[in-house]
Amino acid sequence: MVQTKSKRIPLTGDQAVATAMKQIDPDVVAVYPITPQTEIVMYFANYVANGQVSTEMIPVESEHSAMSACVGASAAGARTMTATSANGLALMWEIVYIAASLRLPIVMPVVNRALSGPINIHCDHSDTMGARDSGWIQIYCESGQEVYENTILAVRIAEHKDILLPIMICQDGFITSHAVEGIELLEDKLVKEFIGEYKPAHSLLDVENPVTYGPLDLQDYYFEHKRQQSESMKGALKILPELFKEFEKTFGTKYDFIDTYKLEDAEVAIVALSSTAGTARGVIDELRAEGVKAGLLRPRFFRPFPREKIIQALKNVKVVGVLDRCESFSAEGGPLYTEIKAALYDSDIRPLVTNYIYGLGGRDVFPEDIKKVYSDLSVALKNKKVSNPINYLGSRE
Repeated sequence: MVQTKSKRIPLTGDQAVATAMKQIDPDVVAVYPITPQTEIVMYFANYVANGQVSTEMIPVESEHSAMSACVGASAAGARTMTATSANGLALMWEIVYIAASLRLPIVMPVVNRALSGPINIHCDHSDTMGARDSGWIQIYCESGQEVYENTILAVRIAEHKDILLPIMICQDGFITSHAVEGIELLEDKLVKEFIGEYKPAHSLLDVENPVTYGPLDLQDYYFEHKRQQSESMKGALKILPELFKEFEKTFGTKYDFIDTYKLEDAEVAIVALSSTAGTARGVIDELRAEGVKAGLLRPRFFRPFPREKIIQALKNVKVVGVLDRCESFSAEGGPLYTEIKAALYDSDIRPLVTNYIYGLGGRDVFPEDIKKVYSDLSVALKNKKVSNPINYLGSRE
């Protein structure tokens, strides 16, 4: 039976995450504050102090220690969460890889923020994109509502017996993390029923069935263990639709690997992650009124990469502009662009594709910027050629 959601209440994106964590009531949360994530653990600390959750909250001396504590707790069989941003994620780096390699279903909301230096506390995707090959599932959210619901959904994804991978739920720093919007909360009882009780198959505290975590693994089996991680990530593409359907049946919200807007008959389209998609929708409506067949593809999941869904969504599009809020310092473009282009290379469709690096360090992207992208794409459509494969949108020359 589909739940009727509550009345909308005003929450920031960070408050929405903390509320989801309260409803999940994880066994262990290891925390260290960093802007613009701090409010997540601050609000959750209030729930702990007020006795509204039974969570063991562990304040630590650094993000490296936070992820280390999460690894120990998860290996011991506890449902485990943390949260971070930017330099905090970078300081976790060593342990982020270990968490994935040990197949520990840790759930970590990440508020996207530019990596230093120079020092910057505002949004871009350099932090999580840097961790894209660490073995973590990654979801990118457009709104506070999405980050709230995906934090709950992430528990089921990470803990699925045939996935068992940690997961990052990403939202744009300050743009959604600190902006207030109306959030429709789900019923506590139904959230509890949806996530269920965590029953790990293997834990360090199960003395009747002893296991080893973190052994030395040299030439004999390391390769096979890495391949197991890879197969689990790819296998999630087949498992996740079942969880999407169950979430929709329980709560009424439909999720998929991608989200599209007016893409069915689009000739020119942009691909963008997270909050930028909201700006693009308004621009698309204006352009449609002018007769321009513009559309939008927003990948929700970057890992696992939904190649077939993306190809199917872009099958009618003639020119594609991929927007990256991250610079990969490569002549071949940003990370989203290179993945999209690689996916299209062996497909039956071959639209023209160009890349736009934008919004680094929190620089605003305005409707005029998005209009410029569509204008460029329209020129490429007419000329049957893109003028520049890599472009810098909104940057001084």
